Amino acid sequence: MAGVQDRVALVTGGAQGIGAEVARRLASDGAKVGVLDLNVDAATSVADDITAAGGVAIGLGADVSKRDQLKAAVDALVGEFGGLHILVNNAGVLRDNLLFKMTDDDWTLVMEVHLRGAFLASQIAQEHMVGARYGRIISMSSTSALGNRGQANYSTAKAGLQGLTKTLAIELGPFGVTANAIAPGFIETAMTAATAERIGTNIDQMREAVAATVPVRRGGLPADIANVVAFFAGEESGYVTGQVLYVDGGRGLV
Repeated sequence: MAGVQDRVALVTGGAQGIGAEVARRLASDGAKVGVLDLNVDAATSVADDITAAGGVAIGLGADVSKRDQLKAAVDALVGEFGGLHILVNNAGVLRDNLLFKMTDDDWTLVMEVHLRGAFLASQIAQEHMVGARYGRIISMSSTSALGNRGQANYSTAKAGLQGLTKTLAIELGPFGVTANAIAPGFIETAMTAATAERIGTNIDQMREAVAATVPVRRGGLPADIANVVAFFAGEESGYVTGQVLYVDGGRGLV
């Protein structure tokens, strides 16, 4: 069996939403998973759930924008499971506002978590991947990378992740390491619920509005993204790199 069987994976922002579902999916497919989050108790809770379901996982705490914390977490993961083969850069925050209201702190925090976090995690992880001549780096972009009202910071960060992904693919490909990105559209999580509140609606109304405008006529779920992560993470996907896959129910077609 290939796929991710017996590989070691690290999922940042893994304590809830898409990250938690990705961690569960990779573990169910046979990977040993490090669930990393700023909230270590929440990360450990997800890891405990995975273990209870028959998988292998540990919870890790770190601020992804802090190199020393992130390196310590990776060292702990490698010490526990003997390597690092799959990195999912999922950690993220929202600080939405219109441009004229956006503060320096709103901008900086989003850049630090999304972009600096992915850069640091990828740089630290590649040391182990290059040595093993095998690796998969998967970063979570967004349809907001194409521009979205009230998200100058988030849109810029998500577009930046696409550029980072393509550069990693070029630099790391010769060492057996692939790099790809996923750009979700509407996915029902606590983060999208917060976005709904920001624009004066609620998650149910947002789901219905999205379903009416996309070809598949439904909103997205974290499992839809986890399925794509499993594809990119698999051993069989070694000839796929530098790609950005939009997972948005076909929204870009209409």
